[in-house]
Amino acid sequence: MREYKVVVLGSGGVGKSALTVKFVSGTFMEKYDPTIEDFYRKEIEVDSAPSVLEILDTAGTEQFASMRDLYIKNGQGFVIVYSITSIQTFQDIKTMREQIQRVKGVDRVPMILVGNKSDLDSQREVSASEGGSLAQHWSCPFIETSAKSTNNVNEVFIEIVREMNSNPMRDGKSCCTVL
Repeated sequence: MREYKVVVLGSGGVGKSALTVKFVSGTFMEKYDPTIEDFYRKEIEVDSAPSVLEILDTAGTEQFASMRDLYIKNGQGFVIVYSITSIQTFQDIKTMREQIQRVKGVDRVPMILVGNKSDLDSQREVSASEGGSLAQHWSCPFIETSAKSTNNVNEVFIEIVREMNSNPMRDGKSCCTVL
């Protein structure tokens, strides 16, 4: 059974923990309790292949941003989350992607862009087309989710496994450059 190390990144309050807990246990966390870091394991089947996901739910608050390099270094796939109700969280994720590329030392990293809180459409500040065009620019899948209504929650984690399978991270040390 293959194991995958998935890191969930995004600003504070976007619903990273709510998405992860909903996926792992099926329960919705109504109350926002800032995360420092939480680790989850879940077995799933993706395209007829049994897999184990090791999911690291990271801190979104800036005071723990220094820990992000370590999370990124150890991660194989990244779920980058923003809230559709906050344009600021959408802008914040751009620097997170740059940080992933810097730490990994490659341009192409298995990731999925997630616009969370789709159940709050009346408070929307980021359109689905904005999310879609950013994902297209990044060459990664995009999905809007709601941890509350369970909309597309499982699909996020299925899709990141597919991304890791189709574009596995290469160890930078074993790479060579042909001139």
